[in-house]
Amino acid sequence: MRRFLLLSLVGLSGCGEPVEDNHFANSIELERPEPSPVTVDTVPVRIGELGASFNACNAAGTTRNLAEGGSLPVRAAPFDAAEETGAIPASARFFVCTRSHDQGWMGVVFHEGGTLDPSCGVSGPVTTARAYDGPCRSGWIASAFVKLVAG
Repeated sequence: MRRFLLLSLVGLSGCGEPVEDNHFANSIELERPEPSPVTVDTVPVRIGELGASFNACNAAGTTRNLAEGGSLPVRAAPFDAAEETGAIPASARFFVCTRSHDQGWMGVVFHEGGTLDPSCGVSGPVTTARAYDGPCRSGWIASAFVKLVAG
């Protein structure tokens, strides 16, 4: 009886119309929109993060790992894709005010003359932490190109 059942099933398996196995036959082409360009908003440099008992920018720095005569790009936000808003020449000094969460970028305030100019207004304490809005320029530079210096 088993043999009969098995032969019957084998016989029935050959019945019917063959089905074409073409998995591409029913595929559809999807229209893909053009990717939009990446935009990065400006992230202001914050000063006074350590409180009113400390200078508004708690460190000073100079450039390192730059070719003689080269300059360090300053960006509007702590990202490579952020707009370049200026440059700091090799060996210039600047105020280091904050860092990005990943420590890869430093928020700096700098004077066009390449010195730690007191007119930037970050050499002393400020009452509250805030975005820098002083007379000097500010922005973000890659930490790999910064050497911290004393005063």
